[in-house]
Amino acid sequence: MKKTLCWRAAPSGNADLTAYGAVLGNFPSILEAWRSKGCRAELFFPAIDPVMEQYGHGERSIDVAFVGGYSRHHSARGRTLEQVAALAADRKIVFCLDASRLTRLAESAVGRLLPLRKHRRPDVIARIARLPLFGRDLYELFGSAKIVLNGAIDMAGNDRGNMRCFEAMGCGSLLVSDAGNYPEGMDPGQTIVTYEAGNDCLAQIENSLRNWDDMKAKAERGRRAVGDLYSKERQWVLFENLLERI
Repeated sequence: MKKTLCWRAAPSGNADLTAYGAVLGNFPSILEAWRSKGCRAELFFPAIDPVMEQYGHGERSIDVAFVGGYSRHHSARGRTLEQVAALAADRKIVFCLDASRLTRLAESAVGRLLPLRKHRRPDVIARIARLPLFGRDLYELFGSAKIVLNGAIDMAGNDRGNMRCFEAMGCGSLLVSDAGNYPEGMDPGQTIVTYEAGNDCLAQIENSLRNWDDMKAKAERGRRAVGDLYSKERQWVLFENLLERI
């Protein structure tokens, strides 16, 4: 074994990763935290799956899609999801949520008789929630959605660019995400739409759907941008250069 690398794009308590040659990730503030613990940390980005090019070239029958977690660790995201779920009366909204076993129990007929209220999702979300999707099933969903909603989890600070951003844009959806510091190619107003706190997310979604022709062009620019900047070929070249430096 000549070199050892690890990917860690999250705070990890007292974990010691100094034995690795470098910790890789795409959130600068989290990398800086690893450096403060004595680790070598290097900026490195995900790549667009070439298979994504097969998706998103037909009718987009879903107005807004979201795939991800919903828990007490996602308080800001949770408030946004609750607001957007309320649009389901007039729009086609699809949420595929990863719920814990305790949440599933709390929302069951038996669970509603138990003191598990804090583990239940708001009714407006629970009514439309589906099982989580992965791989090609996720690509199929994003390729059928006009908008893919994103919201950073609480520990991310101002850094943005989680994997959902790459997946949404790679499948040609319009990424609507919370304001913050995005990597190259994810440019608010040019290739993505960002929202501030409060009701701004709803305003941005409604504006995007009303002006879909313009927003579709923005999504297509985003798809081309991330396809060029984060291709597998370019990622491999950057990885080889990284290995030479470590």
